[in-house]
Amino acid sequence: MDTGPEQAYDDIVRLAATLCDVPAAAISLIDHDRQWFKAQIGLDARQTPREEAICDRLIMEPGRTLVIEDLSAQVSFPRPKARIGKDPLRFYAGTPLMSPDGHAIGTVCVLDTRPRTLSRAQVEGLEVLARQTQHLLELRRYALEQRRLLSEREAFAQRLEDARADLQRRNDLLEHSATHDALTGLLNRAALAQLRDNPEAMRQLQQAPYSLMLLDVDHFKDVNDRHGHLLGDRALRAVADAVAASIRHGDVAVRYGGEEFLILLPDTRLESAAQVAERIRQRLSQAALPFALTVSIGLAAGEPTRDWSEQVFDRADQALYRAKARGRNCIVADDTPLHGV
Repeated sequence: MDTGPEQAYDDIVRLAATLCDVPAAAISLIDHDRQWFKAQIGLDARQTPREEAICDRLIMEPGRTLVIEDLSAQVSFPRPKARIGKDPLRFYAGTPLMSPDGHAIGTVCVLDTRPRTLSRAQVEGLEVLARQTQHLLELRRYALEQRRLLSEREAFAQRLEDARADLQRRNDLLEHSATHDALTGLLNRAALAQLRDNPEAMRQLQQAPYSLMLLDVDHFKDVNDRHGHLLGDRALRAVADAVAASIRHGDVAVRYGGEEFLILLPDTRLESAAQVAERIRQRLSQAALPFALTVSIGLAAGEPTRDWSEQVFDRADQALYRAKARGRNCIVADDTPLHGV
């Protein structure tokens, strides 16, 4: 109902008018309270009230073609107000349109302003056109159903994709939260353990000289005691920011403990690692904090196939201990102080 004109239906009413040699024809569909013309020729209205529709009488007895040769002689039928030109209707012939489940939904009808008769061939031709109209309507219904099913499948596929993407996001968040420190955003010890248990990662690490850096925030307990834990958290984030801004994409930065950080620098000799450590120390001296914050850093170098990671860690830890013993706020590589303040 209420769809726009379509050539296929317009052609049917033209054929009906030509076949029956009448000036008007229509494909009429009956709604709850109106008769609406899907296609028409010769009539001056697109729809009429249902109580005025002869087609409404026809669909009550849909098993036959109704021919009224002279409406003026049939007092039991309504008098339609629709006109052909300015003249009232006198002749009507219609064939019901049936839905697939057997319900009459409208007609293919022809009309004239004067009484007339139809030959048997014209009646049969009108019935053929009605069947073709039913096929068109069924094709429309089928096409709409297919579009609906396609739309539902596409919507279902989109829901599946959205669910998959959401699951992936949740999985990524879980994986990230499992391997990253919530406060600083750096890797945590669980991620470091995964790295050490990954043979491929360890093989790549030991293909070239590497350096290990241990960093400890100086007097961090005093920071918390004097300034509170919120500023203490800000201080740890400032350290993490200084580390992240100083290292390369392939380097590994870990919040190893409360105020301890571990930085692994693959394919990096000790002298270059000391430069990285100094960049961290200098950046931290410029951090936007209401108090001065310093760090002590211990460095150790690892040679491929010779040093195992635990040995390198122990040497870096000893270097960090010496840096603290030398007054903090300095960098020590193994037993040799490289920079100090």
